[in-house]
Amino acid sequence: MAEEFATVKDSFDKGIAEGLKQDPEKAKSVNAVYLFNITGDGGGKWTVDLTADPPAVIEGDAGNAQCTITIADQDWLGLLAGKLNGQQLFMSGKLKISGDMSLAMKLQKVTG
Repeated sequence: MAEEFATVKDSFDKGIAEGLKQDPEKAKSVNAVYLFNITGDGGGKWTVDLTADPPAVIEGDAGNAQCTITIADQDWLGLLAGKLNGQQLFMSGKLKISGDMSLAMKLQKVTG
């Protein structure tokens, strides 16, 4: 993705939601529901439903996530901007994944 966003909300509302609209078939090929739990003052929770038609970004926890990704707000923004590495964040404990870990790897199909 490698885009800089001013806020976490912008990253979901403008970045991810717009990306899903541009290539919904690519997103649907992942066929999973993710919950992003972004911690910190600028954080929040967003559900990214790649099973919906069309794929959707929903603010809040829709309660049906198969994979949950927890990360601090500044780390999330740095990751999207290409300034931080997801694997390094994961190995250092700054990015946590719960649920189906294989689905976290599938996210690269959509963002890569």
